Amino acid sequence: MIKSVLTFLLILSTTFLFAQSEAQKKLEQRKEQLLEEIKMNERILQENRSKEKSVVNVIQQQKAKIELREKLIQTNEKQAKLLNDDIYTNQLKINKLKRELEVLKEDYANMIVKSYKSRSERSRAMFLLSSKDFTQAYKRVQYMKQYAGYRKSQGDDIKVKSTELEAYNVKLGALKSEKEKIIQEQEKEKLVLVKEKQEQEKLVKSIKKDQKKIVADIKKKQQEAKDIDKKIQKAIRDAIAAENKKTAKKGGTKTASTGTSSSKIVLTAEGKIESDNFKSNKGKLPWPVEKGFVSLKFGNQPHPVQPSLTIHSNGVEITTESGSSARSVFAGEVMLIQVLSPINKAVYIKHGDFITVYQNLSTVSVNKGDKVGIKQAIGRIRTNESSGKTAIKFSVLQNDSFLNPQSWLYNM
Repeated sequence: MIKSVLTFLLILSTTFLFAQSEAQKKLEQRKEQLLEEIKMNERILQENRSKEKSVVNVIQQQKAKIELREKLIQTNEKQAKLLNDDIYTNQLKINKLKRELEVLKEDYANMIVKSYKSRSERSRAMFLLSSKDFTQAYKRVQYMKQYAGYRKSQGDDIKVKSTELEAYNVKLGALKSEKEKIIQEQEKEKLVLVKEKQEQEKLVKSIKKDQKKIVADIKKKQQEAKDIDKKIQKAIRDAIAAENKKTAKKGGTKTASTGTSSSKIVLTAEGKIESDNFKSNKGKLPWPVEKGFVSLKFGNQPHPVQPSLTIHSNGVEITTESGSSARSVFAGEVMLIQVLSPINKAVYIKHGDFITVYQNLSTVSVNKGDKVGIKQAIGRIRTNESSGKTAIKFSVLQNDSFLNPQSWLYNM
């Protein structure tokens, strides 16, 4: 019974340590990604400053960098907490091993003393010769063998426990060093964050005199964004109606002649599988660019320059390097290619009744009806000549309803 309980506790402890290790690994990967995004942001920010681009654009990118820095600090805090848990668990193991070692050493010392007192061959012989009969003599021989074996076993146990204790002490030292390193990184990141926020405040103050012009420009851009969203929704509804008409015609139903729904895709058996596959990968999809950082989130949020103004976005904007390509986040079929303006094209990819939209492309490398694979390049992302910014607007919809892409993309 005791053996079963000890085995269970050992398995539980191993599982816990493995889970801790996996969590640390994921946090380390997330930290690497955030650091890469911060580096890219800083590089693009410096390029924009050197080209004397719009101060508003610089402020927006500076705000994105501040948010990334805050995420990095949060990741460091999570790592430090996990390390604290690891240190506590290791200290408990060390304390337990020390107690076990003390008991073993005390027991071993008593055994050595007892063995020393009966060390002579004569005393052993007398012990055997004083037996009443052969059976008792045999039992005494067996006892002497077992005693010698137990003594050796105790010595081996002491060696094993001592080695194990030494290993845990080394591990504890490494964990403490790692924690100290993360604390130092954390302090450094916090100082940089304070500096970046101060710089942001200076930039915002520097454009106060142009406030009316900036507000008007923001409102104009917001209206343009709303107009594009309307075009997208209309295009999607038209495309859904066309898809449903095609599906109905293949099935030979009356729907083809009596009209089709424009808000919900009628799924075939194959379409249902595609939809379920897409849905099952929620939170695991790759980004629509190889490298980049989120410069505008989904939903309603205050404008970085004019907090009194609210920005609404039906997707996420991801800023990347000049010359970057957009790529499909999942396997699917090109449902539509739309020219939103002479310099802004959009690609719509269908995944069952889910649709991903890739806006702000200067060129497109796929055609309507093409089957595309995950991470396949579908076009070149446009660089804005006035701001120098290269950004893709990415949206996820189920039928004609916009969803938050940040819930679908990995580590966003």
